Amino acid sequence: MLGTSKTKRWVDNVECYICTTCGVQFAESELPPVDCPICLDPRQYVGWKGQQWTTMDELISDGFRNDLRTEEPGLFGIGIDPSFSIGQRGLLVQTQAGNVLYDCVSLLDEETVVEIKRMGGIKFICFSHPHFYDSMVSWSQAFDNAPIIVPEADREHVMRHDPAIRYWDGTPLELVPGVTLIQTGGHFDGSAVLHWRDGADGKGTLLVGDTITVVPDRRFVSFMTSYPNLIPMSERELLNILNKIKPYNFDRIYGGWWERTVLSGGKNSILESARRYIEHISG
Repeated sequence: MLGTSKTKRWVDNVECYICTTCGVQFAESELPPVDCPICLDPRQYVGWKGQQWTTMDELISDGFRNDLRTEEPGLFGIGIDPSFSIGQRGLLVQTQAGNVLYDCVSLLDEETVVEIKRMGGIKFICFSHPHFYDSMVSWSQAFDNAPIIVPEADREHVMRHDPAIRYWDGTPLELVPGVTLIQTGGHFDGSAVLHWRDGADGKGTLLVGDTITVVPDRRFVSFMTSYPNLIPMSERELLNILNKIKPYNFDRIYGGWWERTVLSGGKNSILESARRYIEHISG
């Protein structure tokens, strides 16, 4: 785990408030925003104690640290310990052509920056969906203003604007050779998965966040419009996801949380999971 008692946040010379429920960082301001549009959306929620805010400095002073783990050769997870906000972890794909970060976390400290730079830095930042935008601008600035790929379809959910943000039209985008961002829709209109051709010993890996979510038995996945509010996804949206990932081969699936991984048979897992999902929602 990264972090010691002397840990400092990565210094970007501004103080930006972070929503404690969704973890998204807002633009610099003297006072906290009145509310969080991300959490007011039906796919998220405002915490039971009402809207609350923190900052990177406060997270560190409260004992939060980043945890960097090897998921498999060339793939690393980055999460916050103890768990914060939604509790996800990002995934860093390491390639000879540059590294791609899929999904962010709210905290960025000096030790994390040093360690990732030692691993080759970050060439692109992209996402499964807006709930995991988190402190994306701070991450970009720490790594030479790495381009932040945001789908045009989810532009309204960007809470901190920056010149590094590149709005994407949703056509499949090969960020570096063998690493392709695929917009599937579903959870959000711009929801996306990341296909890593060389993952799983060359059998292919799909990083999904919760565009597709790996369920606890790690043999199946599921699909929702809203996970906290238990709003199911329509059959039409699900079939669109299946159509978008159909051309890509993959054996392994990495979900948005630690250990939510389908280790083998990933494509069949999605197809079988979709069959049983449609069977249940169709009555």
